[in-house]
Amino acid sequence: MTMRNIAIITFLILCKTTLFAQNTTQSDVVMFYNVENLFDPKNDSLTQDDDFTPDGAYRWTWQRFAKKRNSIAKTIIAAGAGNAPILVGLCEVENYAVLRQLTDDTPLARIGYGIVHRNSPDMRGIDVALLYRTDHVKILYRYFYKVTLPSNGHPTRDILYAKALYDRRDTLHILVNHWPSKLGGEQQSFPRRMAAAKRAKSITDSILQASPAANIVLMGDFNDTPESIPLTEGLQAVLQHGVSSPDSLYNLMGQLVRHGEGSLRYRGNWELIDQFIVSGNLLNPQSAIQCLPDEVKVFKAPFLLENDDTYLGLKPFRTYQGPSYKGGVSDHLPILLPLRRKAE
Repeated sequence: MTMRNIAIITFLILCKTTLFAQNTTQSDVVMFYNVENLFDPKNDSLTQDDDFTPDGAYRWTWQRFAKKRNSIAKTIIAAGAGNAPILVGLCEVENYAVLRQLTDDTPLARIGYGIVHRNSPDMRGIDVALLYRTDHVKILYRYFYKVTLPSNGHPTRDILYAKALYDRRDTLHILVNHWPSKLGGEQQSFPRRMAAAKRAKSITDSILQASPAANIVLMGDFNDTPESIPLTEGLQAVLQHGVSSPDSLYNLMGQLVRHGEGSLRYRGNWELIDQFIVSGNLLNPQSAIQCLPDEVKVFKAPFLLENDDTYLGLKPFRTYQGPSYKGGVSDHLPILLPLRRKAE
């Protein structure tokens, strides 16, 4: 056999191997997005939403709501790049009605998203929620875990838990979080985030005790950075994951932090407080579902950004700057996690 024939055969084998690999894996996207006060203009007597009414401080109208709703739908579609995210975790949504308008009265309607939501005890009336593509995901069980804060703390958002069947055969455990903010200062607010962290940890411990190889995805606005104590000690999420243990949690945002990436810009500095954290089984190359830390990203579509005239560079194009209406989408950028699934 000549060297030329050997080269041709080798090339054909490599092509066949590449095609086989492409045909035996599929990539879907999981998205998380803090949508910055997605309120409807109705006044809810049970929550502190007066500012987001036509007569309130923000002069919040149905026209402004519709613009924001449509922009969020545009963001979700654009993030999928032709394959809409199978899961979308959201925070800062007011109620089920605004979610239904988002899924039914925008181009998202043709995708077919289901909704997991419950009104939380947050005094402002902002909740967490989960959208899921009904053609890929079946929700088997849902529960909303209350976070018990120190005695001087106002009620905070529940942790949304959903057990899902992914493409009819693989189980995913999903936790959507929105931990207490740093309002009042770092020292005063720290115990509140630690309480949320320990609650999330107790949920994941229970899942892993029942199923040590469980596929768990925590997503959310944690109001703290990946190296903070609530995340590293409270939740016990490991930043370094060269070799993973299936019963441990791993924060996938380490590389983004090292590169100066962020989902929120505060006084000219990018901060990465929106994060994905997964159980070790999702980092195992032999698992039916796998995520690669290098593929996690902040979604920075140009229409989500504007010039930062004070600190230079770019910043998220938000809906309001103080009481001034700007017409943007959110003060946060979405984050994306590709999931690779072995085909049947």
